[in-house]
Amino acid sequence: MAPGERERDGRPEPPRSPRFRLDLPRPPRRKLLPEYDPEAFGRLSERIARFLGTGRFIVWMTVIIIAWVVWNVSAPVHLRFDQYPFIFLTLMLSLQASYAAPLILLAQNRQDDRDKVNLEQDRKQNERSIADTEYLSREVAALRIGLGEVATRDWIRSELQDLLKELEDHRVTFPTHSSVRSSPDSAHVRDVDDR
Repeated sequence: MAPGERERDGRPEPPRSPRFRLDLPRPPRRKLLPEYDPEAFGRLSERIARFLGTGRFIVWMTVIIIAWVVWNVSAPVHLRFDQYPFIFLTLMLSLQASYAAPLILLAQNRQDDRDKVNLEQDRKQNERSIADTEYLSREVAALRIGLGEVATRDWIRSELQDLLKELEDHRVTFPTHSSVRSSPDSAHVRDVDDR
């Protein structure tokens, strides 16, 4: 009997499977399909799609097709690799188109994803700008209300002019101290002024 096996009711206990620890990640499984980096593949597809949309690609493709047709029409018969209906050329163009279409779609999908992210960032920035503008407009309104209660330069000037007029009126009504001292009742006038 193995040291880990105990007998229960006269029968040996079956061997236990090893316990899995829940605090450790599982080891990676072997995958049947090859692994690839989707970002790298996406960047490659964008570069290919960007090249397929250029005039350089159209010029090169036109030059290759013309050279293909001219070679297979004017070359000696034993050197021609694609006879007149140009079936192999048609096959090559179909193969190129069958790869180009999904690559272009993949590049467009990646561009759409980037546009969505940019649109979301622009929307959030606009929301922040609107909130800042509303805050600033409330602050300006509060300042205007506060300035309505604050004395302005023109108001102070007009108040000072009114006070000067009142003082001049009082001066005419009441004599100055120098003229009052010369009078015999200066002590009485001073008491009135002091009150």
